[in-house]
Amino acid sequence: MSRNTSIILGLALCAGMAQAQVDTRRATIRGSQGDEGKCTIEVRVDVTAEVEVNGDMGRIRTLSGQPSSWVRFECTGPVPRNPVDFRFKGIDGRGDVRLIRDPMSSRGTAVVRIDDSKGGSEGYTFDLLWRGGSDYNSGPGFGRDRDNRFPGRRNDDRFERDDDRRGRFGRNNDRNNDRNIVTCASNDGRRVYCDADTRNGVALVEQHGNVPCRQGSTWGYDRRGIWVDRGCRADFEVRR
Repeated sequence: MSRNTSIILGLALCAGMAQAQVDTRRATIRGSQGDEGKCTIEVRVDVTAEVEVNGDMGRIRTLSGQPSSWVRFECTGPVPRNPVDFRFKGIDGRGDVRLIRDPMSSRGTAVVRIDDSKGGSEGYTFDLLWRGGSDYNSGPGFGRDRDNRFPGRRNDDRFERDDDRRGRFGRNNDRNNDRNIVTCASNDGRRVYCDADTRNGVALVEQHGNVPCRQGSTWGYDRRGIWVDRGCRADFEVRR
């Protein structure tokens, strides 16, 4: 057998092993899909794995160690492509568990990375929580842009509430006000685009949080939509 043939066979064997370390599962839907949603996920991981959720489908990829496995994947409904708020809550597990991709900025895909430096497999449980959103993925497809990552953050499952006429999630509760309001949030500190028809201009209506929203610096708009950056979170009026 030639050296080149051996290399090709070795690469093919490695590719087959990598494919064998991917496990896909559809969520068990319990309860009803309302304004708030939650997925509870439990997996077993030996060394390193990534859990990817898109709509009602989940995929666990083993990056190192023995193959990871699903234990539980229960949701109140599919994760929407366009949630207006999203939270990750680590519940159980001895290693490091962190959110590395948020569906708010990656076409509806959430990715959680698990790193376990101790020997033997360990059970990990975490929740994905969201508010709002109506465009749901369903089926075996997963999001793109795998390089669009950002450092994860731990959050609890308490959603702040605002009793003003227009809440922090962009709802306009004044029935006599027909303005087109869009909420856009740079929750991960990086630039995020929010879909909007900006041909007639955009105006800042209300800022949320402590990070100043300054046009041209931390927010702006172009033909792609409204963008926010460096932690800016605000409501914008899209002029008609």
